[in-house]
Amino acid sequence: MTILFECEYQDARWVGFEKPEPGRPVTLYKVSDGRLQAEFIAAERPEQVVDAIKADAESVTVEGGEEELRYLPPLLPQATGNALLSGFMRTHKSKFEGQPTEGEEFVPPNWFFKGFGSWLRMPGDPLVVPQNVRALIEEPEVALVYVNDADGNPHYAGYTIANDLCDIGLHIENPGWNPYCKLCDTSIAPWLFLGAPPASVTGRVTIERDGVTAWEGPFDCGEDALYFTVRDMMDHLFTFPAVRRPEMVNYVLLGADKASYHDGFRIADGDRIVIDVKSHGIVLDNAVQYVQTPAVS
Repeated sequence: MTILFECEYQDARWVGFEKPEPGRPVTLYKVSDGRLQAEFIAAERPEQVVDAIKADAESVTVEGGEEELRYLPPLLPQATGNALLSGFMRTHKSKFEGQPTEGEEFVPPNWFFKGFGSWLRMPGDPLVVPQNVRALIEEPEVALVYVNDADGNPHYAGYTIANDLCDIGLHIENPGWNPYCKLCDTSIAPWLFLGAPPASVTGRVTIERDGVTAWEGPFDCGEDALYFTVRDMMDHLFTFPAVRRPEMVNYVLLGADKASYHDGFRIADGDRIVIDVKSHGIVLDNAVQYVQTPAVS
């Protein structure tokens, strides 16, 4: 499957169409802020964006030295910051007693605001949480990416994988506190997969403490594992004008299955969460950092 990534290289913004491998050259194409969003709006299919960029963009081949690339969240507007990160809760079949039946009336799952696009963190960045968290949980999830045109109409661009780190302890203590629960940093992979939302996304989570594996377990967050269809969820979400603001980029999390918390494990300050998405050959690797915030003056 075709992928796309954006990065900064030698003080300029570039896009690539293959996942860089250590020691192998990678070709980059120079793009201005907003160029990719415009191409996705104009294209009938996301794959057409690749041809459009390659046709006229300045290119450079980086011979090794991929450590000089600073990866960016896919399609994040740098100048305007016009991007929203949100998602759905309790979406997996494993969280329901029965299975969905054909013709069943769609009742939308709960939705949450996670943050603005600038709050997204790259692999390797620390994930910052309040010092007084109750109980953290890692949540490997599919993140769909949409670009709104000048009239607010959403255009699907592709998908990537994110870690929706949150304070499940707050939610359990009081479900009404869920908005607070979600105010933790979110890690996102820089690789945008230019295809339909995936049926299967599988892999393994490892949580390391002091360099040693403290917990590990599998995950599955593809559409086949969901109780709801992606189309039903997204059609409903985009009925709300607030997410259809002109030229906004939407990152939408589709929910996670059970994780370390449900196995009795508790994430601590300094733990490293490694999400190995084996089905897609990518890894999210972030350390958790507890921070004591100063009092409001």
